[in-house]
Amino acid sequence: MNQLTRDHLDSSGPLLLVPDAVLLPEGPIDGYAVVVADGSFRAVGPADELARTHPHLDAVTLPGHLLMPGFVDAHHHLTQSFGSALAFGEPSEIFRRVWVPLEGALDEESAYAAAKLAALEALRGGFTTVTDAGTRADVDVDIVASAARDAGIRCVLGLVCNDVADGPATAAEDSASTAVLEGAEKHLARYDGDPLIHASLAVSIPEAATSTTLHRTARLAAEAGAIVQIHVNEHLAGVERSLVRHGLRPLEHLHRIGALGPQLLAAHATLLTPRELSLLADTGTAVSYNPVASAWKGNAVAPATAMAERGIRFGLGTDGTRGDGFRLADAAEFAQRIAYGLATGDSSCGAGWTWLEHATAGGADAVGLGARTGTVAEGLAADFLLVDITTPELALSRDVPWELVRRGNRDQITAVFVAGELRLWHGLPTGWDGPAFVRQAAELARAAVERAPITRVHPTSSAARQGSIASSAARQGSIASTAARQGGTASTAARQGSTAR
Repeated sequence: MNQLTRDHLDSSGPLLLVPDAVLLPEGPIDGYAVVVADGSFRAVGPADELARTHPHLDAVTLPGHLLMPGFVDAHHHLTQSFGSALAFGEPSEIFRRVWVPLEGALDEESAYAAAKLAALEALRGGFTTVTDAGTRADVDVDIVASAARDAGIRCVLGLVCNDVADGPATAAEDSASTAVLEGAEKHLARYDGDPLIHASLAVSIPEAATSTTLHRTARLAAEAGAIVQIHVNEHLAGVERSLVRHGLRPLEHLHRIGALGPQLLAAHATLLTPRELSLLADTGTAVSYNPVASAWKGNAVAPATAMAERGIRFGLGTDGTRGDGFRLADAAEFAQRIAYGLATGDSSCGAGWTWLEHATAGGADAVGLGARTGTVAEGLAADFLLVDITTPELALSRDVPWELVRRGNRDQITAVFVAGELRLWHGLPTGWDGPAFVRQAAELARAAVERAPITRVHPTSSAARQGSIASSAARQGSIASTAARQGGTASTAARQGSTAR
């Protein structure tokens, strides 16, 4: 029996992998194997059958391991990784005060490093695909593509197509719209045939583009088999701005101009009316449900269990909060339980399989890659994880989907494969020096944050703690002073009483 070593897996030729179980859409199946060749699953089926039909391949047995699809991050901002910690304790719409200034301070070197750092974190967390919503850095978007490709992760790469200021379109804005649409067409054709990079269009928020551009980008993406990513109905402020400007909520406005449809990926969609849920279901529009981002700086939690019940397409996204697929799936279930399940006595909240499915196959479908990845199936890309199921958290499992959602973590990931190639082994990238790169990225990050005109509302934890200590000391001093004065008054009263006697 072969032991699981990197030498057995790091091969350019076909592989016959025989784990303890394979996670298929119908659940974990014991005694199954896969053949990986030319970046895809050549065959998936019973191990003895594949051994007979592929006698030229030496089986690589993977004792104690589950082979499962890689996670799909349906919403990310790769060039924001340098400011990840700046989001803690901040109120909503921090993009105006943190992300726009930070990305504006990036040059080519720092933008590449930020994107590659985010890609490395994602791989470590079991993501084999990330969906980048477009960078605001003043660099060619191919910088981000190069970083993802060099890291070895699949990337749905957005090109920002913002083109509008407030008010009716002017001649200058019409010209800008024309330039944006020409750039969009070129971007959609730029990565044809690329094994890892898949072009996408993006608009930051509906109000950042003219109605013409919103409509045209939707049509361009639909014709190209791509998606348009837009932050929709995320914050109360954004909903109110849309009502004031258009008399419609953001999702309703997109529907009126013909931008909804299977090509649209609505990021967040936390503030939805019953009618808007119907619009999503009726048009086939997809959603990126980002539970951790909602908890960190949101106004609400997307009604994902209701979406699942109504057949609305959705995936799970990190929004750059933390690149850990298992913790994301856990947060997806937990947020539904807190926001909706407890009040209604729903003890299942979709069960484990719902969140595992939308973290993999459902996510791939939402980002336009359902025919390429997200499932362990013959003909699809070999994007998968080898998960150690002998750990204390998983060894006694009776319900693998629930266990992976509730008790899985990135430490249990032994290997990450993307397009059939081993990209990560025990948390470290293959083919390049991860720790050395992280040290370099940390230096670039410090410099970028220092030169960016970032405005934060909340102090750092250390500063807040020192302020709390100072306030506490001041309160204690005030109490002591008051007590002393009261004691002095009591003493005087006692003396006066003694004199009276």
